[in-house]
Amino acid sequence: MRINPETVERIKHAADIVEVVGDFVSLKKKGANYSACCPFHNEKTPSFNVNPSRQIYKCFGCGAAGDSIKFVMDVDGIGYGEALRYLAGKYNIEIEEEELTDEETIRQNARESLYIILNFAKNYYQHQLHHSDEGQAIGLSYFRERGFTSEIRKKFELGYSLDNWDSFSKEALEKGYSAEILEKAGLLIHKEGSHSAGYDRFRGRVIFPIHNIAGKTIAFGARILKSDKNQPKYLNSPETEVYHKSEVLYGIYQAKNAIRHLEHCYLVEGYTDVVSLHQAGIENVVASSGTSLTVEQIRLIGRFTPNITILYDGDMAGIKAALRGLDLVLEEGLNVNIVLFPDNEDPDSYVRKVGAEAFKAHLKKAAKDFITFKTEILLQDAGNDPFKLAAVIQEVVNSIVKIPDAIKRQVFFHRTSEMMRVDEQMLITEGNKLLRKQHSAKPADRQPRQTNAAPEGPNDLDALFSDGFGPFGGEPDAGPFVTEEAPEPLQRTKLHYQEEAFVRLLVVHGARELEPTISVCQYVLGQIEGIELRDPVYNHLLTLFRENFNRNQVLPTDYFLNHHEADIRNMTIEWLTQKHELSELWKEKYEIYVPFETDVLDKTAFNNILRLKKAFIEEKMKVCLQQAAHAQTEEDQHAVMTEFMFYKGISMAAAKELGSVIG
Repeated sequence: MRINPETVERIKHAADIVEVVGDFVSLKKKGANYSACCPFHNEKTPSFNVNPSRQIYKCFGCGAAGDSIKFVMDVDGIGYGEALRYLAGKYNIEIEEEELTDEETIRQNARESLYIILNFAKNYYQHQLHHSDEGQAIGLSYFRERGFTSEIRKKFELGYSLDNWDSFSKEALEKGYSAEILEKAGLLIHKEGSHSAGYDRFRGRVIFPIHNIAGKTIAFGARILKSDKNQPKYLNSPETEVYHKSEVLYGIYQAKNAIRHLEHCYLVEGYTDVVSLHQAGIENVVASSGTSLTVEQIRLIGRFTPNITILYDGDMAGIKAALRGLDLVLEEGLNVNIVLFPDNEDPDSYVRKVGAEAFKAHLKKAAKDFITFKTEILLQDAGNDPFKLAAVIQEVVNSIVKIPDAIKRQVFFHRTSEMMRVDEQMLITEGNKLLRKQHSAKPADRQPRQTNAAPEGPNDLDALFSDGFGPFGGEPDAGPFVTEEAPEPLQRTKLHYQEEAFVRLLVVHGARELEPTISVCQYVLGQIEGIELRDPVYNHLLTLFRENFNRNQVLPTDYFLNHHEADIRNMTIEWLTQKHELSELWKEKYEIYVPFETDVLDKTAFNNILRLKKAFIEEKMKVCLQQAAHAQTEEDQHAVMTEFMFYKGISMAAAKELGSVIG
């Protein structure tokens, strides 16, 4: 089935970019726009920008850009139709669909089929928990013993799998699902040597559905309730196309709003820890589901908060093993605290034992920053052995230098020197040695990031755009407009920048009126009669404006925002998004008035035309100098230099008009 165009338009109009993006990252208001650390690449300083007026987003770090639909597709790794259905569900829009052709049905996204069968399985397990005799007697009794109310069971969509070989797969096959898709979803295990016979992966267990950040069921965790030494206590879904356990945190969908609001995340180990803490009113909690903490999981938390507290039970051997992996959290720039519970207690058992209020009080009282916690643990083991103490110093310093923020490193060097009663400068010196060693060991990291973005140095920008307006991002790939025999991509010369600034003016402001009945498009096209741009993409866009203007039409900005070519869409978003914006606080404090580009369009249009022509003239001057250097006779050289001086006179006149400083 395909969503009909009218429904697609309703979804597009209903979806608010701030609300949609805010479900996945923590946005901060910044002037008229919002910013955040980009969810598509690893960064410490926010370069991800959301523009609510244009309903677009743009990352100045990795170049990701688009609208609400594109964001959902990329952040969740799903197709266009799935993204539309997600947004339709979010905004309670009833989906009207059309029949697909046979060919379209064959091409239907395989990931969508997995989501459908996993959702069917979740509903099946929920039904068994509440409506089968076995589910009520075993599964429901277990959840009630733990104090899980009907509301919390519904919130986490808990279920039960019957204790026989194929009850679920039989039900699914009868409903028309194929054995192949059941196996791909990790729900069916084929018998060895057979492609038809198989059995359910989950049998006789309570079920904990695992959701992605958008709330879709992507896998299951299952706990056995009877004693069976031949069976693992917990059984999880295998890796599938939609489930990669190293990238998933149990409970992130239910916890993300609380994490964002409280600016803090608690990390536990198991499913029941998460559910029990939610039951106690502590909703900003997620679990690593028994796996070692991964960089991807850390970054997922980092989308919503830089503050994380890890809750450990009293198993010291397990804690020491886990400490080795926590340097990853420091490297990602998160602020890490640790909380220990008494022996033989975990978050689930302890909160049920002492109650919600006493549990919260313990979290506040027992929390220690990771460096302090690690130092204390290692010092206990070292005792008075000088060799072990030296090893502790090395180990702790090695953790401190993982912290990317220099001020935080200094604070921890000072605190550690007091705890270990060693010279602070000695710790700093050792830390600097390690930093230099790491730096020299990764020469590739020191190379400037290869990008097509325009230079950001003040000299470059001042020389090119003295009025402060110009391109706000990278050079787009010429994409479909370059033929197989096309030359190498043009270097970003001064002329190239002026062409970009000129085309940007048309795309962003072409439909605006400079004065009644005269649009920006009409004015600038009339001033550059006969000029062709050297960049093939920019020249293509200029041709589009000319062709449509000849039909008495001016292309609006939305035409390019919704263009069928991704390169043009992304380039338009770049041009609409400002990388930096002057703080409102500074404007008020220093009474700074910063005009909007629309306030000075007449000046901007005139200057851009003049700069473009000046850049063309300067290219001709370069050609003249090259010809003069290769002139065969004095007469030829004189003729070329006469032409050069003619062009120079025009260039100087243009520079004077622009107010440029002439050397």
